[in-house]
Amino acid sequence: MSRFTVSSAERRTGGCETDVPATAPAPRMRAVGGVIRRGAVVGAVTVLAAGLGGSADAASKAANGDPVISGATVNSGHDVIVGITHDVVFPVTVSGSDDSGLLSADADLKGPHGGFYTTDTMCQSESACTMAFTVNAHLAPGSDDPVDLANANAGTWSVDTLVDANDGGSAFASGVGTFGLKRAARLTVNASPEPVAKGAKITVTGKLVRANWDTYRYAGYAGRAVKLQFRPKGSSTYTTVATVNTNSTGNLSTTVKAVRDGYWRWNFTGSTTTGPAKAPGDYVDVRP
Repeated sequence: MSRFTVSSAERRTGGCETDVPATAPAPRMRAVGGVIRRGAVVGAVTVLAAGLGGSADAASKAANGDPVISGATVNSGHDVIVGITHDVVFPVTVSGSDDSGLLSADADLKGPHGGFYTTDTMCQSESACTMAFTVNAHLAPGSDDPVDLANANAGTWSVDTLVDANDGGSAFASGVGTFGLKRAARLTVNASPEPVAKGAKITVTGKLVRANWDTYRYAGYAGRAVKLQFRPKGSSTYTTVATVNTNSTGNLSTTVKAVRDGYWRWNFTGSTTTGPAKAPGDYVDVRP
């Protein structure tokens, strides 16, 4: 695996998602899945990219019967959510076609502020090539190795790919897929008093936090809209009854009327940089 490391100035920004200098530091090489791309392959990608036009469709087709690249699917179409405690491994599948069948594929993942991963694989079928990527935002115990991710890297990433066919043909395409690489979030909830008399007031509190890839801790997520939801006893369906914004430290609080027995929870649907989170339901016994 190789990736562009973020600058020390970016890492010092803590939870900042914007206003980070978009400089591109020099890349460092590291293996992903036991594969490091050779300089000759990287050079071939550069030459091909320089001679291609603007669209991914045009880039994926060559004039001499070379492979056609139809797209790339990352993590089965789901966001990649990364916390601060363990590596996250996810698949990238490059799809295409060629009369002789696909032989191998390289994939480059490119993200905000120089985020970069790359690996390659032999294709598992004539039309699909699946490879595994590993990302992390934590320090291994006793290790001084820098982590792969900083807060500035969270957001929308894109996929470039180079495929080779069994007959020696090849094709390159940029932007054949996109995905969200996001910081993990957590939510808590507490509804009180319990039990409570019917018609009385219940105060529901909680806190929304998210992974800080710069400090390796979870910290409050300020100014985010979070839904308060209720599920009656005996039902499996939650209904939104209010929407509350987190304060400067990620805390939530609102007051509702006790009508019947049931479960209260907070539900955060996520943002462009942060994954969704739901608190477990807190049961409140409502008495006549």
